[in-house]
Amino acid sequence: MTNLNRRDLLKQTAFASALYLTASSPVRAHSANSKLNLAFIGVGGRGNANLRTITAESDVEVVAVCDVNQHSLERAAKTHANARSYVDFRELYNKTDDIDGVVVSTPEHIHAYATLPALKAGKHVYCEKPLTWNVEESRIITEAAAKADVATQMGTQIHGMPNYRRVVELIQSNAIGPVREVHVWVSRAWGLQSAEDAKKNGDIVHVTERPTEKMTPPPELNWDLWLGPAPYRPFNTAYFPGPKWYRWWDFGNGTMSDLGSHWNDLPFWALKLDAPLTIEAFGPEPHPEIAPASMSAVYEYGSRGEMPACTVHWHQGANKPEIWKAGGIPQWGNGVLFIGDDGMVLSDYGKHILLPEDKFQNFEPPKPFIPDSPGHHAEWVQACKTGSETGSPFSYAGPLTEANHLGNVAFRAGKKLEWDAANMKATNCPEADQFLKRTPREGWSLS
Repeated sequence: MTNLNRRDLLKQTAFASALYLTASSPVRAHSANSKLNLAFIGVGGRGNANLRTITAESDVEVVAVCDVNQHSLERAAKTHANARSYVDFRELYNKTDDIDGVVVSTPEHIHAYATLPALKAGKHVYCEKPLTWNVEESRIITEAAAKADVATQMGTQIHGMPNYRRVVELIQSNAIGPVREVHVWVSRAWGLQSAEDAKKNGDIVHVTERPTEKMTPPPELNWDLWLGPAPYRPFNTAYFPGPKWYRWWDFGNGTMSDLGSHWNDLPFWALKLDAPLTIEAFGPEPHPEIAPASMSAVYEYGSRGEMPACTVHWHQGANKPEIWKAGGIPQWGNGVLFIGDDGMVLSDYGKHILLPEDKFQNFEPPKPFIPDSPGHHAEWVQACKTGSETGSPFSYAGPLTEANHLGNVAFRAGKKLEWDAANMKATNCPEADQFLKRTPREGWSLS
C-alpha cells in the first residue's frame, strides 16, 4: 500500500497508540460539590456562545474574561461583574491561583498559545476547533495535555449528539462488514475562488491577493494582539471581522481544518483511526496566501486491530465522490459514506441510512453501547468536577487535528506524503517541513 517498511509501520503504530493512551485515563478532578472557577479567552462570536452555554451549568463561576475587541470584552464584563478583564491573555496567566479551567475561543492561529499556559499550570481546558493552527502545535498540545492530567475537550459539539454515536455503533458492530473506504464531502467553499463562484456560493468576501491598502483598525480592536504569533500585516477588512480570516494561511487553514474537525471526526472515531501512512491532495495551483475553495485529499491508514487498512477521501467545495455524481447514493449536500464489504452507511450531522435500503429493510440496529452525552459543554464541566471522560479530549482531538492539517500540507507541498508520525516528518518530501511548523512573531513563544 505504501513504501513504508514494516519497521516504520510498527514504529508509527506504537507512536499512535501512545498518543491515545490518555483518552480513557481518569483525569485529576476538581470537586463535584464546589464551584468551578473558569477564565474565558475570546468572548465574542463563538466565544460568547461558549460563555453563555457553559455558565448555564450549575456551580460555574466566571473569574476572568479576555478579548482583543473592547466591545466584546465590555459585554462579557457587564454580565459577569466580578470577573477580571484582560485584553492580553498573557497577562491573565499572571494570576491563576483562583482559576480551575480555561475556555479558549480565539481564532485558530491563537489556540495553541492560549491553551499551552493553562495546561502547564494544571488547568482544565476547553478549546474551540481546530485544536491548533499547524501540525507541530497539535503535537505540542497533545503531549502537554497528557502530562497535565486534566479534563480537556475540543469544541466539536456535533460529537456529543446522538446521531454520530449510533453510526459509530453500526460501524464497530460490523453492520456493513469491514470498512476499507470512506468518503467525506462538504459543500462549503471558503477560500480562493472566482468572483462568479463567490457570488453563487454566497461567499463573504472575494479576494484573490493580499490587500495593499492600509486601513485603520476599528478603535475597539487591538490589531497587534489579534495578530498574535502570526507575521505582521496592516489591518484590512479582508481579514476581520470573522470568519473572513479562515481563508488566509497565516490565520486559518480554510475549509479543511474548520469543517474537517466536524466531518472527519466521524470516520476517525468509528474506525479508530490514528496517524495516516500517506496523504495526497488534489486541486488548483496552491496560492501562497489563501486556502483553496475546492480540493480533495486521500489518506491511507494501516490496519488497527481487527479493522483492515482503509482509505479516507476528503472532498471539499465543488468536489464530490464519483458514486455521488453517478447517483449511486442520495445526493446529500454534505455527508460521510462508509463503504463496507457488506453494505454502506451514509450519514450527515443529524441522520444516517444503511444502503442499499432494500437490503437493510428489516435490519435491527445494535443495542446502543455508547452512552448519550449530557451535552458537549456539560461533558467537559462534569469531567472537570468528577474526573469522568470527555468525548473529544486532546488525546483524541490532537491526532485528528494533525490529520486534517496534513491534507493541507500535502496540497501545498504538491506531493504525496509518506508520513513518519513518530518523527513528525514527511520522509519523501522535505519541502513539506515549512508547512508543518513556523517561527512565531517576536514576543510569542510555545516554549
